[in-house]
Amino acid sequence: MEMKIEGMVPNIFTKGRRNSNMRLIEMILSEENLKEAIRRVKSNKGVPGVDKMTVYEIDTYFEENMEDIKQSILDKKYKPQPVKRVYIPKPNGKKRPLGIPTVRDRVIQQAIAQVLSNIYDDKFSDNSYGFRPNRCCEMAIIKALEYMNDGYEWVVDIDLEKFFDNVNHDKLISLLMKNVKNGEIISLIRKFLVSGIMIDGEYKESIIGTPQGGNLSPLLSNVMLNELDKELEARGLHFVRYADDCIILVHSTKAADRVMANVSKFIENKLGLKVNMTKSKVSKPNEIKYLGFGFYKDKFTQSYKAVPHAKSIGKLKAKLKQLTSRSWSVSWKYRCLKIKQLVVGWINYFRIGRFSKVCSVMDQWVRFRMRMCIWKAWKTPKNRMKMLGKLGVSKNRARRTAYSRKGYARLATNQVVKYALRNEVLKYNGLVSLLDQYQLKHVII
Repeated sequence: MEMKIEGMVPNIFTKGRRNSNMRLIEMILSEENLKEAIRRVKSNKGVPGVDKMTVYEIDTYFEENMEDIKQSILDKKYKPQPVKRVYIPKPNGKKRPLGIPTVRDRVIQQAIAQVLSNIYDDKFSDNSYGFRPNRCCEMAIIKALEYMNDGYEWVVDIDLEKFFDNVNHDKLISLLMKNVKNGEIISLIRKFLVSGIMIDGEYKESIIGTPQGGNLSPLLSNVMLNELDKELEARGLHFVRYADDCIILVHSTKAADRVMANVSKFIENKLGLKVNMTKSKVSKPNEIKYLGFGFYKDKFTQSYKAVPHAKSIGKLKAKLKQLTSRSWSVSWKYRCLKIKQLVVGWINYFRIGRFSKVCSVMDQWVRFRMRMCIWKAWKTPKNRMKMLGKLGVSKNRARRTAYSRKGYARLATNQVVKYALRNEVLKYNGLVSLLDQYQLKHVII
């Protein structure tokens, strides 16, 4: 089965003999690497940092300042600007902090990450799947299912409390220095770590943590948590890790309790990180949520399967509810486009799960809401009668329905409206079907 590829970066170590004698800093500042970094930052878009420079200004800025930036890095005089702190709402009502570096700093961070990723990837565990070339969430879920179906039916789910905010800088730098033998790079990375945070115009020092949102942070998180991976491997444990989301699978509840205690102790004492004991737990596969997936045991095959977790389905429904709101004054074409983007992305992510019934039920609900949107868009009884006639409804039935005083919800379930705006008509006019996408993308494992 073909796997989704993410995080692809150019391997400048293999492009030409000249690279064999290049220092790491020269690789980072090479024209090829910087151009790729600029391209990646532009493609990711994002909002401006504290300097208010947009991604659309990158090309011009670097054309004019490239050599000065390179020299300042080589002279160890490059000074990153503070990251802009914003808060992203979470489903539980809380907010997740996000750090937005300036566009210039994003490019330099991306350039560093591209080179160091090539160094580190071979050193990372085979059970680590996050932010790595040729690896993705899907592969992590498949590996977890493999362990479950091999008899490891107890899950140790260890939650790292605010991981990105609690990374110890000295510990991280010491780990980097084991493989990065270049003072300029180490100095530059430390500068990014201590560049500070700007919150509502007020500067705050960053003495701990690596901003979630920085281009370099994913790689640094893997460098730190690779120590956990090595410890788990040394203990002979079966585990899957995606960024800071790690589950360990064992044979019995007794073993699970022992692993929970010992691994939590290692994380806190050796890595200097915090374990959230209120969220960490020992449970069976059908009781956990991992990377948006839930798990169940098929009663016929007696094997574990993956499905979108109930919370993931709830999030999808909430987003679809926004996109199908009658109060959202957009064109039919644009509304259908946004629904398609959401649905296709969601189905692609969960394609190894089994959820055809969910798709069917969700389709009915979306079509119901879209019929209400259309009925409102038609506005007047005269126009509604006209449109119903065009869609094959008799004049008499069209008139009775068009002049009905029933509400949008009642009329969206009216047989005349359902006939006029039947599934085929909605599909022809651009409304995507979850079930169609599921049948197209679903992968049996």
